[in-house]
Amino acid sequence: MGGKIKIGINGDSSEEVLPSGNVVHEPARVYKEPSMYENLLMTLGSGNDTFANVYRRRQREEEGRSDTEDEDEGSESPIVSGDEDDSEEGPDNESNWDPSTRTDLQEPTQATVLQSDDAESEHEDEPFDTDQEDGIDGNGQRRHSVDISLMSISSFNIHLGHVFKQAEADDLAKQKQKFKWEVPAVDIPMSKWIGTGECFLKDNNESSDCGLKLKLYKHWLDLYNSSGGNDFHSSRQRHFFSLCNSYRDILYCNKRPFYLKGLGEDSSIMDGYIMHALNHEFKTRDLVTKNEAKLAKLRENNKEESLNGEEFLDHGFTRPKVLILLPLASIAFRVIKRLIQLTPLSHKVTVEHMDRFSDEFGTEEVNDNDDKNDLPNNALIKGSSKSQKSSKPSDFQLLFGGNNNDNFMIGIKFTRRSIKLYSDFYSSDIIVASPMGIVKKIEQAEYDKEKDVDYLSSIEVLIIDHADVISMQNWSHVNSVVEKLNHIPSKQHGTDVMRIRQWYLNGHARLYRQTILLSSYLNPDMNSLFNSQCLNYQGKVKLVTEYKGVLPKVLLQVRQIYQRFDSTSLTDADDDRLDYFAKKVFPKIKDSVQGGTMIFISSYFEFVRVRNFLKSQNSSFCLLGEYTKQSDISRARVWFFEGMRKIMLYTERAHFYHRYKIRGIKNLIIYSIPERKEFYPEVINMLEESEDMSCTVLFSRLDQLRLERIVGTKHAKRMTSSEKSIFVFC
Repeated sequence: MGGKIKIGINGDSSEEVLPSGNVVHEPARVYKEPSMYENLLMTLGSGNDTFANVYRRRQREEEGRSDTEDEDEGSESPIVSGDEDDSEEGPDNESNWDPSTRTDLQEPTQATVLQSDDAESEHEDEPFDTDQEDGIDGNGQRRHSVDISLMSISSFNIHLGHVFKQAEADDLAKQKQKFKWEVPAVDIPMSKWIGTGECFLKDNNESSDCGLKLKLYKHWLDLYNSSGGNDFHSSRQRHFFSLCNSYRDILYCNKRPFYLKGLGEDSSIMDGYIMHALNHEFKTRDLVTKNEAKLAKLRENNKEESLNGEEFLDHGFTRPKVLILLPLASIAFRVIKRLIQLTPLSHKVTVEHMDRFSDEFGTEEVNDNDDKNDLPNNALIKGSSKSQKSSKPSDFQLLFGGNNNDNFMIGIKFTRRSIKLYSDFYSSDIIVASPMGIVKKIEQAEYDKEKDVDYLSSIEVLIIDHADVISMQNWSHVNSVVEKLNHIPSKQHGTDVMRIRQWYLNGHARLYRQTILLSSYLNPDMNSLFNSQCLNYQGKVKLVTEYKGVLPKVLLQVRQIYQRFDSTSLTDADDDRLDYFAKKVFPKIKDSVQGGTMIFISSYFEFVRVRNFLKSQNSSFCLLGEYTKQSDISRARVWFFEGMRKIMLYTERAHFYHRYKIRGIKNLIIYSIPERKEFYPEVINMLEESEDMSCTVLFSRLDQLRLERIVGTKHAKRMTSSEKSIFVFC
């Protein structure tokens, strides 16, 4: 009778009664909400003993119980189907749960790297060169080379190795990061970098290899020197790569694009982000192959207890880690060709499907016939003679002089000695696509349950280049793509769940995704995306620029009258603008018998509202918008020039895709300031044939970003803060 008596009530609590009669209370077992990882194991375990065993073991670890306590309590796992033997050869026995990951250290080229295509040869996924970062000794113990300290503190390892607690992740997702520091931008006039968190730009070691893998660094340096460069460590591409390698979100919205005489700057920034993408992919592959070798050696030495350590968590849900969004196939052609050039020679012995790539993404000549060809809304400009190009501005020719398809998507896979273009998306390392291309895939997956876009679940680096051109297409597509990233996938897709990083399983992947947004200008849509959808825990970096303005590029002696209307809310801004136009501007042109009034409108939605207003006033007007048929455009231009219609409505997007030169303008009303600053002098200079020309520009304090690009930052600040509401430039 000297033993303990255990009393339990409904399983909620228990007591131990000692022979003396004293009662010792044990803590009650508190129900704990299962994590995403546990839910995943539970789901998989319902049809697989291996995952059932893993789930049981995880529960025992959470509750501090030994492997034999389950037998004592006679409990039964709710997920096990079939044999419930909880022997020592449980989930830690590699042969039970994933025999495909076995490797032979004597033949490292047979190591399995991530998820490979079933039909691929046995040599395609051989490990990359690991720059002698670490290895395993003969006893299965880890040994480190001289460079392992550099590897262990690399930004790649630091960024992906951090794990949040749930409460920390929730706080990070809710809080608004504040920009705390600023540093002058190297080689960018009148600009500075501002950032959140700790400032890292001051400590820039120019003698280092920039954090690149050694082979990538040497190849890049050789290309730089062979192209005539003489100071790589002070170059723009090296600085921008260092910025990317910080793994912070980046908003660079003052990039001078290649089609606006910025080829050197554009190419340097492109080199920087391409090298960052390659470095991220190569380091990911190296980490996986080295872990495969370690696991194989540990199994060989029967060190089962070490097989499931956190150091071996190196997978995402799916293979693709980098997504590059671009507006046009011609730009994708330029980026992918450069990506191939920047890949070390040993990794591109063959480039598969290059001919197909050149055919589908290669150059096509621009069509400059305004009156005979109907340009679709997505600017598919094809087939024309070279003689016709001269009438268009040079930037138009450079931007639209190639393949202008805006519906494309291509996967790129790297093996040890080859680059595979058009690889299956689930076996790709990098995906290059247009926003529309991915949106089409998302739409297909919504009505066809056999299809999915789970390959977007593990994107760790998102690059959006030429966002200014994308904004002329449909920015909502970008929002749709970003909202689809880093979701828990709907299927397993052959992933080894025992190797998935913990923060993927916890649903925190979006906090690790780095977003790099590049544009020639900043608009509210880009700002909103950067502020609300970019939640990188490392922080953010943003380029802030002061503008000189483009007023000196107006060649005519025309009075430009800026009229400010009051609007304090973004939701009311459109109503306030139309109301001001209807009451202050339209009465002056309604009663005019002169005609020749062109109203330039930036947004299509504003275009529709003004059109409806003019209809309600029975005004004499014609339309030239992005959705206007070519035959109607030709007719409208003739009517306007001959005075048969007094007013013409012209949109910025129509000008972007067509670059028409409208004749017969005598009075120009800029209803909303153009996003693209180069369009402002272009449109005003169309008044050259008018003897009595005038220009009126409407703006509000909410137009600060556009206004400063036109009149300059200093003038814009004065115009939005002054008590006066009318300003004149000559």
